[in-house]
Amino acid sequence: MTVPPPPRALVPVLVFVGTVVAVISSLGAPLVPAVAATLDASLPDAQWSLTATLLVGAVATPVVGRLGDGPHRRRVVLAVLGVVTLGGVLAALPLGLGWLVAGRALQGVGLGLTPLAIATAREALAGQRARSTIAALSVTVAAGVGLGYPLAGLVAELGGVRAAFWAGAAVSLAALVASAAVLPPATTTARPRLDVVGALLLGAGLAGLLVALGEAGTWGWSSPALWGLLAGAAAALACWAVWEWRTPSPLVDLRLARGRVALTAHVAALLVGLTNYLLLATVPVLAQSPVADGAGFGVSVVVAGLVLLPFSAATVLAGRWARLAADRGGQHLVLPVAALVQCAAFVLFGLARTDLWLLFVVTGVAGLGVGASFAAFPALVVSAVPPSETGSATSLNQVLRYVGFSLGSTLTATVLAAATPEGGVPAASGYTAIAVVGGAVCVLTAVVARLGLPRRPPVDAPAPAVAAGTGTG
Repeated sequence: MTVPPPPRALVPVLVFVGTVVAVISSLGAPLVPAVAATLDASLPDAQWSLTATLLVGAVATPVVGRLGDGPHRRRVVLAVLGVVTLGGVLAALPLGLGWLVAGRALQGVGLGLTPLAIATAREALAGQRARSTIAALSVTVAAGVGLGYPLAGLVAELGGVRAAFWAGAAVSLAALVASAAVLPPATTTARPRLDVVGALLLGAGLAGLLVALGEAGTWGWSSPALWGLLAGAAAALACWAVWEWRTPSPLVDLRLARGRVALTAHVAALLVGLTNYLLLATVPVLAQSPVADGAGFGVSVVVAGLVLLPFSAATVLAGRWARLAADRGGQHLVLPVAALVQCAAFVLFGLARTDLWLLFVVTGVAGLGVGASFAAFPALVVSAVPPSETGSATSLNQVLRYVGFSLGSTLTATVLAAATPEGGVPAASGYTAIAVVGGAVCVLTAVVARLGLPRRPPVDAPAPAVAAGTGTG
C-alpha cells in the first residue's frame, strides 16, 4: 500500500499547533495581577489562573503523549485543541474567578501538544524536512512565548483581561480548524495502554500538595487541615511511585530514573523548573504593583510583558552557549554553570530593584541559565538510557519540569502573600525572600549537578539542543 505524500500545508499547521502552546503560556504570568484587579481577587487566588494550567499540564502531558502514540493521534490532537478552545471560552466569560481558573485548567491540557506535533512530523515527513520541522517546533514555543507576553499584555490593556482570553480561544479554534483539514492519520496500528490509575494518583497528589502550599498562609502552618492535606498528598504520591514502578505500562516510567546521570538530570529538572517560575511569576507582580514601601513600578501589563521578553530571547541563545560550554569544558559542567548563572539573576533581583531596566537585565540573565539547563537535559537523559527508552525518559523529565513549574508558581503566591498587609500590595521584603529562596535552590541545583554528573561524558552523548517548552509560563 502506497503512503500518500503529506499535504503542503502540514508544516505550517504543525508550527501553528506549537504556537497554541505558546499562547497558553503567554496568558499566564503577566496577566495574574490583571486577573486579580479585574475580578477583585487577592494575588494568591489569582495565581491559580497560572498554577492550575501548569498542574494540569504536568498530568496531561504524559497522558496526551501516550494516547497520541497510537493510531488515533489525529483525533487526540483535535480533541485537545477542542478542550483548549473550550477552556479559553470559559476563562473569557464573566463567570467569576472559579470558572476562569477552571478554563485555564482545561487550557493546560494543551501543554502536551508539542510532542504530538513532533511525532507527526517524524512520521509524515522525511529527511531534512522532518529535521527542520522538529527544530522549528522546538524553537516555536520559546520564541512564541517571548513574543506572546507583550502581545497578550497589549490585548489585555486595550480590551481588558477577558479580551486576551478570547484571543487565545480564537487562536486555538483556528488551529483546530486547520488541523482538521490538514493533519494526516497516524500510520501506526499499535494501541498503547493508558495508565488511568497512575494519572489519577499523580493528579491527586500534586493537587493536594499545591493546594496545601497555596493555602498555608490562610490556614496557618498549625492547621490540622493543612497537615492532613499534606499527608494525603504525600500518601497519594507515594502510592503513585510504587504503582508506576510495578505496573507493566506506566504513565511515567520511574525506572528510567535509575543511574547517577539520569537521576541527576531529573532532580535538576524539578529544581530548575521551580526556580524558573519563582522568577517568572514574581517579576510581573513587581512590575505592575504601585510604588509602595520601596517596591513596585506601577507599569502597565504591556510593559510587564516586555520585561519578560529578554527571558525568552535568552533561552533561545542559551542553546548555542550550552553547546560551546559542553565542547570546551565538558558536558558535566554545563548544568552547574547554568544553575550558577540563574543564581546570579536571583542575587541581582535581591540586591538591585531600584530601576525598571534592571528587571530586564534580571530576566535576561535568568533566561540564559534556564535555557542552558533545559538545553542540557535532553543530552543527559539520552546518554543515560537505551535508544528504545528515549521517549519515555524525556517524558519523565518533562513531567518533572512541569511539576517544578507548578511548585514555583504556588510558592511565589505563598511567599508574597505572607509579605502583603491586609488590603495592600506585597512589600519589598517579599521580593527579597523570593530572591533568597531562589538563589538557595539554584546553589543546591549546582551542587547536585556537580556531584551527580561524571567528569567524562559518554562517548555517544549528543550535543545539547534547545528543548521544546523552555521556560513556558
